Amino acid sequence: MDIDQADPAELAALRAAFDVDGGDGSALGWEAVHAFEADHGIVLPEPYRTFVAEITDGSYSGPPEYGLLPVAELPDDWGDDDRERDLSKPFPLAAAWMWEEESDRAEDADEIFEQVCNHGTVVLGTDGCAMNWHLVVAGPHRGHVWLITDVGAAPFGERFGFTTAEPGFAGWVQHWAANKPWYDAE
Repeated sequence: MDIDQADPAELAALRAAFDVDGGDGSALGWEAVHAFEADHGIVLPEPYRTFVAEITDGSYSGPPEYGLLPVAELPDDWGDDDRERDLSKPFPLAAAWMWEEESDRAEDADEIFEQVCNHGTVVLGTDGCAMNWHLVVAGPHRGHVWLITDVGAAPFGERFGFTTAEPGFAGWVQHWAANKPWYDAE
């Protein structure tokens, strides 16, 4: 997983997965990507960066269940829009965390949950019922995709368990395009 250089093979697979040839006008364009990054103090990880600039900025055809959101949008079921999201602050987790199982950290859970939802990620989309997929854009897990729900958060990719998929945005999309269940590891 190279988050600094776009791999032409990954970009071709992303185009194929979304059935987009790059010329349909749904891509954000490089000027808008650079403006988004400057506004938020980040650099989007590859291949997502090139994907939104040259291929498409959102898609109704998924992934996830309700489609891929444009880079600057949140799901309809997001909740309190007054919460401030800071994409430049590092995403606080490096391993799966099920906060409902940790009564010893209950006093810190709300604060950490706020950080998990609002620091260092763009929201890729939702599978409904507050099950949101995030792409980490700041911190040690930059470039990784995480599923964040009301009960916990888990990274996506074979090395983290639960799935046979490659990590990162391209691995996440390719796993979906192969019509595999998100969590297919035994």
